[in-house]
Amino acid sequence: MIMIILLVALCILGACLLAYMLWEAFRNKVLEHRLAFPDFPESLGSVSLFFISDIHRREISETIINTVKGKADFVVIGGDLTEKGVPFDKVKANLMKLKGIGPVYFVWGNNDYEVDYHELDAILLDAGVKVLDNTAVTFESRLGEKLCLLGVDDLNQNRDRLDYALQDAEESSFKILACHYPNITEKIVPEHRIRLVLSGHTHGGQIHILGYSPYKRGGIKKLANTILLISNGYGTTALPLRLGAPAETHLITLCREQ
Repeated sequence: MIMIILLVALCILGACLLAYMLWEAFRNKVLEHRLAFPDFPESLGSVSLFFISDIHRREISETIINTVKGKADFVVIGGDLTEKGVPFDKVKANLMKLKGIGPVYFVWGNNDYEVDYHELDAILLDAGVKVLDNTAVTFESRLGEKLCLLGVDDLNQNRDRLDYALQDAEESSFKILACHYPNITEKIVPEHRIRLVLSGHTHGGQIHILGYSPYKRGGIKKLANTILLISNGYGTTALPLRLGAPAETHLITLCREQ
């Protein structure tokens, strides 16, 4: 009798854990960050961007879009927009939703190269999404002060050329770098004056067993050469489950330190 009760209890606990892991995997959470810098261009006021990474197989919820719409000046997709087996119609639908927030910029992730990436590139072009493949885009205030968003291609396949992106950026600008991989920071030196790096890829470890996982949870870290944001990401890889690293997106406001 006691064994039966224990088995029933274990089954209930297992079902509750599975339900919780599914809930963490499919959360629609927008983390808000306000980052102030002493050298942020004063004439730009404040600039807000929406960062989403590692969408994979997920369909972006209208809850996310409605939360951010009207609050972000532009959108940055941090790679792994898709993966093998995801219909391109779903990719197109996700892009149209993100375009409802503002102009969209994209950097390649490793899983994006699992699909026909020539077709994906054409879809991005047709949707009006700017691909930052070792390039940069410049935003300028009415007084001529500049903010540059740089992006590099997939680091895992040695497609990244940070030097090209830097050449494309205004040297005196306030620089933000988007890269799918956090370890791009190993190639950054203080002279690059890259103030913020946006990355994903790790999924924050995705599943932590007794607090342990191959990767740490996402977050913001101040490094010697820059500030690094690592996102847990919005989707999942392999199993559609998370534990201790819930799905997340980011609304980041940049401003001048008072």
